Amino acid sequence: MDVCLLSTGCGLEFLLVLCGLEFSWSCPHHCICYTTPSTVSCQAHNFLSVPDGIPPDSERIFLQNNKIHRLLPGHFSSNTVTLWIYSNNITYIDPSTFRGFTLLEELDLGDNRHLRSLAEDTFHGLIKLNALHLYRCGLSSLPDNIFRGLRNLQYLYLQDNHLKNLQDDTFMDLHNLSHLFLHGNRLWSLNQNSFRGLRALDRLLLHQNQIEWVDNLAFHDLKSLTTLYLFNNSLTELSGQCLGMLPALEYLRLNDNPWSCDCKALSLWEWLKRFRGSTSSVGCQMPDYMVGKDLKELRREDFPNCSPTVSNSESRAQTNNLSGTVNPSMNRGVAVGSGGQTNIAHPSRPGRPRTCTKPRNRGSKEKGDNEVHHSKEVMADKEDSSPNFTEGGKHDHTSPDGTVTRRKHKCTPRTTVRPPSGVQQVNNNAAPSKSLLHFRALIVALIATNTEYILR
Repeated sequence: MDVCLLSTGCGLEFLLVLCGLEFSWSCPHHCICYTTPSTVSCQAHNFLSVPDGIPPDSERIFLQNNKIHRLLPGHFSSNTVTLWIYSNNITYIDPSTFRGFTLLEELDLGDNRHLRSLAEDTFHGLIKLNALHLYRCGLSSLPDNIFRGLRNLQYLYLQDNHLKNLQDDTFMDLHNLSHLFLHGNRLWSLNQNSFRGLRALDRLLLHQNQIEWVDNLAFHDLKSLTTLYLFNNSLTELSGQCLGMLPALEYLRLNDNPWSCDCKALSLWEWLKRFRGSTSSVGCQMPDYMVGKDLKELRREDFPNCSPTVSNSESRAQTNNLSGTVNPSMNRGVAVGSGGQTNIAHPSRPGRPRTCTKPRNRGSKEKGDNEVHHSKEVMADKEDSSPNFTEGGKHDHTSPDGTVTRRKHKCTPRTTVRPPSGVQQVNNNAAPSKSLLHFRALIVALIATNTEYILR
């Protein structure tokens, strides 16, 4: 009975036993610990710092909804697999805090509104990290190379910060990233190399920013992207060539932008006529005679004085012949490739021109369950960071106008799944092994001997 009085209550311990969880008696004060799997739960106790006495073999540590303000080396051990510290008052993270955490798979630092800045090497070495939560942290910029080496990362939550721009190649190492959440920031432009390297990206959420300028090649690496949200920004135009670089696109949201439906919109109008996926309305805000109309519903006759847009092959040839970089800050609000207008030239990567608008493969798409699942014991108070997506293999998308569109599984999966490092794949064309060759030679010799004996 004395032991029960020292813990958080016999009732809770009894429930843990009923659930098949072995209770651990080596546990920080006011925390709950159990060993299957080894877990420390210290949520919602107004801790001002990480509590002492966390067992070094703890795989899961839950510290959300406290008042912790600093993270330092030694607070956690390198055995940690899941670490939740969201909804605290963290203002500083020592760059060595997670040094050597090669087993860490999920790190949730979200909703620490006064964090504001991170050192470049804060996450270096987290080679198994699968999900990183940095939403609502007051971040105004991201250091160079902050995501370097995170090649297993699939989910990156950066929404509801104060990010104004994305430096080139920020996500270059994230070869397996499938979900990138950047909505609710202050981004105003998307440059040519803002998303370079994200070849496995499936969903890119950029809504509720201040985007008014998109480079013609901003999406050139996003060959697997199926979902793009650009609604509620400041876009007046967007070239069809820009969207033509997204061959797997299925869901596009462009509503609540101040679209200009004059000759500058002809390129986008032509692309929308060819697009076979789901799109929102594209409400015209200018010129006056177009206000209230939907660009998608216009006809070619509504652009009587607009010269035809440059064909895809000609446009690519022109782009590939250009060199140098145009500073987007000098041309805010101007997109590339608008029909009948003076275009701003932006360079392309050297190499053979690529066909960006060829017909998509209409084969069936069976998508696996790739959402992040969290532990049930503390999920009740964890905010859902991706409200538009349901768990499971079929994802329902809620559009801004309240309608729900269901994924139709139209495209074949494009995300590359690589074997773990050091694991060699079977080569079906490889030569037979020496032992197999010896065995075959022995069989042939026996057959020859038996045949000679029978003939005698």
